[in-house]
Amino acid sequence: MKTAEIKRRFLAHFEANGHTVVPSAPLPAISDPNLLFINAGMVQFVPYFLGQQTPPYARATSVQKCIRTPDIDEVGKTSRHGTFFQMNGNFSFGDYFKSGAIPLAWDLATKPVEAGGFGLDPERIWATVYLDDDEAYDIWRATGVPAERIVRRGKADNFWSMGIPGPCGPCSELYYDRGPAYGREGGPEVDEDRYLEFWNLVFMQFERGPGVGKEDFPILGDLPAKNIDTGMGLERMASLLQGVDNLYEIDEVKPILDKAAELTGKRYGVHSGHAANESHPDDVRLRVIADHVRTSLMLIGDGVTPSNEGRGYVLRRIMRRAIRAVRLLGYADRALPELLPVARDCMAPSYPELAEEFGRISQYAYAEEDAFLATLRAGTTILDTAIAETRSAGKPALSGDKAFQLHDTYGFPIDLTLEIAAEQGLQVDAEGFRRLMADQRSRAKADAQARKTGHTDVSAYRSVLDGGGPVEFTGYTELNRESRVRALLSGGAAVSAAVEGDTIELVLDTTPFYAEGGGQQPDQGLITVGGGQVEVFDVQQPVPGLIVHRATVVRGEVRSGETGYAEIDTSRRRAISRSHTATHLVHQTMRNFLGESATQAGSLNAPGRLRFDFNTPTGVAPSVLHDVEQQVNEVLLADLEVHAFVTSQEEARRIGAMALFGEKYGERVRVVEVGDYARELCGGTHVARSAQLGLVKILSEASVGSGVRRIEALVGMDAFGFLAREHLLVSRLAELFRVPGEQVADRVEQTVTQLRDAEKELEKLRAQLVLGGAGALAAQAKDVRGVAYVGTEAPEGAAANDVRTLAQEIRGRIDAARPAVVAVAARANGKASLVVAVNQAARGRSLSAKDLVKAAFSGRGGGSDDLAQGGGLPAAEAPNLLVTVERAVAGPA
Repeated sequence: MKTAEIKRRFLAHFEANGHTVVPSAPLPAISDPNLLFINAGMVQFVPYFLGQQTPPYARATSVQKCIRTPDIDEVGKTSRHGTFFQMNGNFSFGDYFKSGAIPLAWDLATKPVEAGGFGLDPERIWATVYLDDDEAYDIWRATGVPAERIVRRGKADNFWSMGIPGPCGPCSELYYDRGPAYGREGGPEVDEDRYLEFWNLVFMQFERGPGVGKEDFPILGDLPAKNIDTGMGLERMASLLQGVDNLYEIDEVKPILDKAAELTGKRYGVHSGHAANESHPDDVRLRVIADHVRTSLMLIGDGVTPSNEGRGYVLRRIMRRAIRAVRLLGYADRALPELLPVARDCMAPSYPELAEEFGRISQYAYAEEDAFLATLRAGTTILDTAIAETRSAGKPALSGDKAFQLHDTYGFPIDLTLEIAAEQGLQVDAEGFRRLMADQRSRAKADAQARKTGHTDVSAYRSVLDGGGPVEFTGYTELNRESRVRALLSGGAAVSAAVEGDTIELVLDTTPFYAEGGGQQPDQGLITVGGGQVEVFDVQQPVPGLIVHRATVVRGEVRSGETGYAEIDTSRRRAISRSHTATHLVHQTMRNFLGESATQAGSLNAPGRLRFDFNTPTGVAPSVLHDVEQQVNEVLLADLEVHAFVTSQEEARRIGAMALFGEKYGERVRVVEVGDYARELCGGTHVARSAQLGLVKILSEASVGSGVRRIEALVGMDAFGFLAREHLLVSRLAELFRVPGEQVADRVEQTVTQLRDAEKELEKLRAQLVLGGAGALAAQAKDVRGVAYVGTEAPEGAAANDVRTLAQEIRGRIDAARPAVVAVAARANGKASLVVAVNQAARGRSLSAKDLVKAAFSGRGGGSDDLAQGGGLPAAEAPNLLVTVERAVAGPA
């Protein structure tokens, strides 16, 4: 049975049993700061399990795309580790419980294939339950599983929690006996290779208290509303139903593995001299290629692009591991153009968007491979130099900071650094590298989180949310309103009152203030409470559903529980709304000109200006930018209505509303339309008609990362003001050059060319002036203890290159058989510098240019034994530098 068919049957079974089919959330679409990607089917339902949000359905089912980054280094070592996998799940939110979940699972697993089931032999299925879960045990017995195939297991195996205080409960797992060829008899406790787990039913019936690990936490009591969370590994079920031994042989992976073997000339699983159950290094690398190419396809498909941070770094790492594995197997050409289309064909039956978006996906993937091949060439050279320096210093290990520099600056993978160093007989301070990496990531995470939480403990926000529920945002339809002050926070703790001068966080029951999000900057304004007033300077949503106003008390006293009057800065809001609508228009227009792959990668909507980041592997021609700007402004002139409405995700997709990669949307979504021109999912604020934007002026377009470009633009009066200043500048230049305005650019270009030519000619004259006296200076060399010594100052303002050339020129004009030292001092920009040149004969007398410079600069300076330089002293010290060098040449008196 094909993997896509397993997925279809699973969803159909639960839909027929009253479950709402929920689409897989995009891999990066999570709000948990501790996770980079969705790593389990239940992640998108966590707010429902924690009671933070009310689920829109009582029963749900999904096939969720997942990635588990801790498994990256394990891929290839076993036949069952992979980074990307799919989790079939069914969920109940206070609806059915054990007596419903167990029969539903049994029915699908054992129902004949022709009746829509998976057709597993019921005589080979084992069930495990938690030690004292008699209820689950009895239900399995009633379902028909004999007592000898129901195993009670402990907390480590059959009890689930999220690792934080909250819902937890016992599990019941289903195992399939693959037969004596796979191991010993006796059930899952004896051999989990023969008895393969394929489904886990989690019964969330208790509340967990604070603790450490599964063995440590206390059970506080029963939950009033019990939930069901189940997970069936799609790849694992596919291996069972397709009769193969491991996930690399299922239909979604095996073709990639076969193609990698074909490219590299390796034979998977067939190696002379190895026992059948032993893994060969070639197998390991082929598995890495197959898993990582598929994972890369899925990540780029969900909008992740290679970078040096966060999710982009994970993608870059796995792509480069795959590329490197191909090269280690002997294939030197570009591999992804051969492998990625195979992965697409494997996955498109389940995810047709991968075929539709393959042009965009492949552009990023192939560009990353090209960049990495260049990195390998450059990084290997740098690493070889570092290894040589480490050896010459007599050190046994390459330093952690050098390994980190190779990774951070040049993108050179740490595992490649470890391997190459080992080949050269050196270790690497991997612990120092990991420490530097951890420091960097901690700083980045702290900076990002601080923006949302202001360094306040999130539990304080959760307490406010639990006490009053989500805050209603009314700012789409009103700019001010009365509302009760639900809470005041200061320093992470609730306070009853605040006085003039205090900086506080204030929560209202309802608010017209927009919290920063979706690229839109927050509202600012005033909140009057009794006789006090606060000035709001920032608005954030630190936990979903809670809008927090950061403010300074500017008058009187404000108290929690009192009624207040909130009014936003309307001119700021309108300016931001103009920018946000303009961003939608720029987004749509860029797609019109560059194609559907030019998707938004980030934005900033501020008063009077916007920043729009978009995905494209190459720069945008100036002519295209001009056309984009013109088309956007034509939409403004058309004065189209801007309309927002809420609808279902399915309907939004049907009408072609754009959604942002990586964003998780609820079942009900808000769509913003600008006439028939642009339609996009958006929670921000907008103008009523396109003409209210006035004007959009694109200022610049540039790269901000691999495959990501940025447009900066002005909107409204800011755009008009910019054009007015431009007009004044052009008019002034036209007046100075005495030409019409349209000829100013040509005259400026002509003038700049003339200036550059004049500068080049001046440089030649300066060089001639500097070098003109070289012969005379050499002839006047002073004898200092048998050494021909020349100490002179270069003309004021001489270029550094000319000073070095002068020193070398004088040295070259002295008889090579005569020991010679030449010192040339120079003054420029208020500083003195020195160049020293020493010939071979002088070096034979133990005179070193580098040592002489260091003597003049108290140990500073650099270069070689025959030519060195230093600088940084006050200009007045130039003569003293020459004296110091002469004394050093003369030696001790």
